[in-house]
Amino acid sequence: QVQLVESGGGLVQAGGSLRLSCAASGRTSSINAMAWFRQAPGKEREFVADISGSGSSTYYTDSVKGRFTISRDNAKNTMWLQMNSLKPEDTAVYYCAMGRTGVRGFPTEYAYWGQGTQVTVSS
Repeated sequence: QVQLVESGGGLVQAGGSLRLSCAASGRTSSINAMAWFRQAPGKEREFVADISGSGSSTYYTDSVKGRFTISRDNAKNTMWLQMNSLKPEDTAVYYCAMGRTGVRGFPTEYAYWGQGTQVTVSS
């Protein structure tokens, strides 16, 4: 099927930046939308950003607009999340997802998931 592997997480001070990567392998297709979600301890998995298969359309949750940028390179089967001006409330495990079949932003609508990468923002 499809395997997704995230990398790039870590510990950063508030105001700092991180760049997450998601490498896809297996039966991938450039027409598949991809997305980033995050989950903080004790909270539900939250939508962060989505990008269309071509990369021409992007969508963000309000709390990250203007700070995060989602992008992809289909030739490399890779997606990124550039995170700037990080805040302590951005602390979470970040997951990449692929294969959206329905409504954008709902975890149940994405077929494939990575294992997650921890992002910790200290105040």
